[in-house]
Amino acid sequence: MNSDLPDGLFRQFSRLVYDQCGINLHAGKKALLQARLNKRLRLTGIGSYEEYFKFITSSGNAGEFINFLDSVSTNLTYFFRESQHFDFLDSVLPDLLARKQKERDLKIRVWSAGCSTGEEAYTLAMCVLAHLPDPMRWDFKLLATDISTRALDIASRGVYSEEKVQKVPPAMRQLHFRRRGENGRGEYEAAPHLKRIITFRRLNLKEPYPFRGTFDFIFCRNVMIYFDKKTQETLVNKMAGFLSRGGYLFVGHSESLTGLAHRLNYVRPAVYRN
Repeated sequence: MNSDLPDGLFRQFSRLVYDQCGINLHAGKKALLQARLNKRLRLTGIGSYEEYFKFITSSGNAGEFINFLDSVSTNLTYFFRESQHFDFLDSVLPDLLARKQKERDLKIRVWSAGCSTGEEAYTLAMCVLAHLPDPMRWDFKLLATDISTRALDIASRGVYSEEKVQKVPPAMRQLHFRRRGENGRGEYEAAPHLKRIITFRRLNLKEPYPFRGTFDFIFCRNVMIYFDKKTQETLVNKMAGFLSRGGYLFVGHSESLTGLAHRLNYVRPAVYRN
């Protein structure tokens, strides 16, 4: 069993995580970090926290450094999480689509930033498709990004337990998922037409974004709670630059842009408009 993580080394790991991806591991997260580090030490066979820090900060060990960042990121999510957001999305989509048709702009772009294991991205895709009577006429694409390669691997497979998909309305589940397993029990897999809409990519939100164009909706929920105010402000303004005219930014209900300097207009709790 490893000894307690020394305070000085905890601060070194915390600074490394903050500098690389903006996540703020304050003193209250020490026990969490130690538990995650112990798992990495067991898996790599490295004997101490100090040796592990030297290993992941040495050149040529980028793969394990990504595994380390995966281990300290939290990936709790589920279908239709914070359902008020999807109710609001249902209320604004008809006008948005009508305007796009009038302008002969049949392109819809959505970004799920911090998509975790994919439930949010698939939920968004299903909600938008519900408003498209003729989806083939529309150019609908959804970008889903996360810093965790482990979470993205689960998301791209799109396979979920029966318990996980219980929050998906039965009609949507029947339309967009396929049962796997013997006797029609066990797991559900997102249907090919749903997977084709979504592109899953690893992205560190603190780094430059490697894409162009704008999004009609950006969902960045329950991500900024891990950042300090300075990083939050930088992130919100970067994302605002990628919102289309009248586009919406959704943050988590436990998050707020109060106290941050930004150009977005408040719509309702956790919803802002460009």
